[in-house]
Amino acid sequence: MCNLYSQTKGPQAIRDFVDATISSVGNMPPQPGIFPDFMAPIVRNTPEGRELTMARWGLPSPAFALEGKKSDPGVTNVRNTKSPHWRRWLGVENRCVVPFTSFSEPAPQPDGTRPPGWFALGEERPLAFFAGIHVPRWKSVRKVKEGETTNDLFAFLTTDANKEVAIIHPKAMPVVLTTKAEVKTWLTAPATEALQLQRPLPDGFLKIVAIGEKQDPPPAPFE
Repeated sequence: MCNLYSQTKGPQAIRDFVDATISSVGNMPPQPGIFPDFMAPIVRNTPEGRELTMARWGLPSPAFALEGKKSDPGVTNVRNTKSPHWRRWLGVENRCVVPFTSFSEPAPQPDGTRPPGWFALGEERPLAFFAGIHVPRWKSVRKVKEGETTNDLFAFLTTDANKEVAIIHPKAMPVVLTTKAEVKTWLTAPATEALQLQRPLPDGFLKIVAIGEKQDPPPAPFE
């Protein structure tokens, strides 16, 4: 689920929202269609301050999922935070937030097709964040043709679907943070407190802004 999302806001808008003091993304062009294994922006804690940087989408897979395989494409969504595999990365040093403007889920149609249904906080697609986990400098074979590479990796948490998402995808939705206070809690609070944010958005917070579009429409110039 949620293996496609869009991020069309500029780096300054992201930094202002999360109070990031460091950026390594340069001008960072809009990304109207982000797929698994793509590089995408995250905001993470560092000893020098909160940093906006790029990472590769897909955390290391559990060992059992790699048996007999020659590569690890990564896990894009994390649900069971009680698993020892994920629990080791729930400290503040491995938490991050992932900026987005809309996300998609397959929307079954009467003709049997499943085009993406796009969700956002409004038609104007305002900035929001997924509650994420990142693992820096992980060595693995993401693709056999690449061989072993070292990457900063990320994924985001999922939870039960709210009313809007459940219409087309009843199993789950991403954990969405909509306020500065929620972002601060996720990035700084003890794990027991931060994980209380792993809950659906209240009904009515999301809107289906498109069905069948492959991505967000061309963004307006960055502010």
